[in-house]
Amino acid sequence: MSETPPTDPRRLGLDHVHAWVFDLDNTLYPASSSLFPQIDVRMRQFIAERLHMALDDAFVLQKRYYREFGTTLRGLMLVHGIEPEDFLNYVHDIDHTVLDAAPRLDAALARLPGRRFIFTNGSERHAENVMERLGIAQRFEGIFDIKAAQFIPKPQPACYDAMLARFGIEARSSAMVEDIHRNLKPACDIGMTTVWVRQDNHPDFKVVIQDDDDLSHVHHVTEDLVGWLEAIPHTP
Repeated sequence: MSETPPTDPRRLGLDHVHAWVFDLDNTLYPASSSLFPQIDVRMRQFIAERLHMALDDAFVLQKRYYREFGTTLRGLMLVHGIEPEDFLNYVHDIDHTVLDAAPRLDAALARLPGRRFIFTNGSERHAENVMERLGIAQRFEGIFDIKAAQFIPKPQPACYDAMLARFGIEARSSAMVEDIHRNLKPACDIGMTTVWVRQDNHPDFKVVIQDDDDLSHVHHVTEDLVGWLEAIPHTP
């Protein structure tokens, strides 16, 4: 893996950032949460039921499509003609109550200067459920979900352009926060400041982090998002 980017937000000026774009799953809540594993299981079950496969084979296909297409859903749509709404409704039918309120995160978000948005490969309803459980819904101006992206997922560049256009965001005055560093490459390419939330207990660790990864597109890296946000110099 290439040289690790700086972890301290004070080491690179962030005064130019007037819009903050956050991924949702495994970013605004820790990867150690028992929420995303539920989604992972539901995806496997959906594939097994719809494609008449054993669960083990469904798991292999799920992860292969994730690597090849950016999301499992994209692979199922392109290869098998699966209706996206059916998939999203099924996989997000989970117990969101496993998430606890996050008052420190809420306070840190409130201190951020500028506008705040969610940019997710999941559904808007799932994002709303997560934000409600965390107690941070009031901090965000908008959600750009996979449906708004015409089911073209991160890291496809087209959905980044569409997200910025939807909210009227200038790339060079914005920052993007993600748990998957490859999803930050297109953001960096168009001039966004990038922040990688690195977690060794990520459910897709072997996909997210590899020894030969180039991190030149990552401007900041942190294993503690709340602490990182709290360290950003604040001007009342």
